[in-house]
Amino acid sequence: MAETMRQTVATILKSIERYNPANLHTLERYVEMQSKENTYDLEANLAVLKLYQFNPEKFNPDITCQILLKALTNFPHTDFTLCKCLLLESVVENETISQIKYLADILEQCDFAQFWNRVHQMPELCNRISSFYDSIRKFVCHVVGITFQTIDKNNLANLLGGIDDITLKHWVKKYGWRDEGDLIFIANQDENIKTKNITEKIEFEHLAPLMAIL
Repeated sequence: MAETMRQTVATILKSIERYNPANLHTLERYVEMQSKENTYDLEANLAVLKLYQFNPEKFNPDITCQILLKALTNFPHTDFTLCKCLLLESVVENETISQIKYLADILEQCDFAQFWNRVHQMPELCNRISSFYDSIRKFVCHVVGITFQTIDKNNLANLLGGIDDITLKHWVKKYGWRDEGDLIFIANQDENIKTKNITEKIEFEHLAPLMAIL
């Protein structure tokens, strides 16, 4: 059934039918399937938001929230910005959508402590998205991987949402980091941060035409 729906949606998106509001019900069901099965189709989700834009009377806040939360799970890509640009001004004023927008802002700022604090205050919303927390943790690990050489183990656990030791070991192993007691070794960042001297050699014959002009 899931594969049949994917094929149906793919056919819709390839034609003018993507702008037909009669297909909105099918596309909304496809969004719900993504939320349950941990799949993701940005093009289909943007098509839903575009239909809401053209047909504001058909706007579904619940589906919109799911689309925005799915976009959050694909950070650091700009999916959330693309989705946000399709929201009508009246839609943005929706309380839940405003909360999700705030989540995106603090996630983009890498304020992970504040992000997890807010997420834990809205479990019913975030729990609807399968693997939501782990998808966010992948983004956290991406940031940690390009930022730290070593990091305090407790600090890393907090950045990942206050996870326990067993779960922390899973993420450390997943990214090839090394447990060194109270510290986690991430990577040698010397090559990324040390200054480099660049020497450029210019042969005299390359300068001769310029000198002739002068």
